[in-house]
Amino acid sequence: MLSNRAITIGALVVVGITLLSTTLLVVVLRDAPPKVILEAVRTSASIGVGTGGAAALWLAARRQRSTEVSILRRDHDATETRVTELYGRAAEQLSADKAPVRLAGIFALERLGQTYPTHRQTIVDLICAYLRMPPDASEGQESSEHGGPQEFEVRQAAQQVLVTHLRPAAEPTDDSLFWPDIALNLSGAVLHTFTFSRCRVRSATFADASFHGPAVFRGTLFEQHADFRGVRFSGLGDFRRVGFEGEGVTFRGASFEGEVDFGTHTTAVLSGAMTRLDNGTRRKWPEEWSERPSSERTGWAELVARRS
Repeated sequence: MLSNRAITIGALVVVGITLLSTTLLVVVLRDAPPKVILEAVRTSASIGVGTGGAAALWLAARRQRSTEVSILRRDHDATETRVTELYGRAAEQLSADKAPVRLAGIFALERLGQTYPTHRQTIVDLICAYLRMPPDASEGQESSEHGGPQEFEVRQAAQQVLVTHLRPAAEPTDDSLFWPDIALNLSGAVLHTFTFSRCRVRSATFADASFHGPAVFRGTLFEQHADFRGVRFSGLGDFRRVGFEGEGVTFRGASFEGEVDFGTHTTAVLSGAMTRLDNGTRRKWPEEWSERPSSERTGWAELVARRS
């Protein structure tokens, strides 16, 4: 915004220009008839008035713009303060003793992310951090309850929130629930019945995570990188039609104890991965990979690339 000093100087400049132009016209037209001189003075005055009016309009526009910017800044600050308060309140709910309160915290975070898109990654990070916490290691919570049926429901709800908002809609026009360009960090998490099918994420790390029950990634797209190092699959591992783009995927140190299905369209590097030797369990690996009994772990086989 312009200062009072600048406005005063501008006004004096306009007046000075008007007086100067009037004086010059009088000097130049000194031999002209009085009527001509009077008309010249009027013209000069009109120029001065017009210039002053233009300056006034410009100043009003500057003030209006300054007011609008101030209002937008205040609204933005108020919104950020509100989001911070809601985020902090939901985070406190996640650390509550009672499972219903923690469940309310999960859904509060979901509503917050749906309303404020710029905060979605932060909200996903918090939900992932909750899932990475050991079920019996949350401060101030009863071990028996936190790791029991109620906490199981809380964690299933947290997983479902991620799936709901990381799965694009079948029709692009109905994609209001989808949160694009999200990175997941579920390293070391204990995940039960993880159905992450037809989702799309920027990247994901599941390093050292444990999947109990089915782990379904069918039709999911990892745009930059996927990390499954050291992961334990105790149940079905379904990787049919999965896209590993960008830097690809690593399964080094992963162990497959149940059924496995990579289908016929998924390409993955399985170097360093292991599977149990069990002739009765159905396992379908990518076409270029096969099992070879391990010389170091009895009852296990390592995944090796087929020779061309």
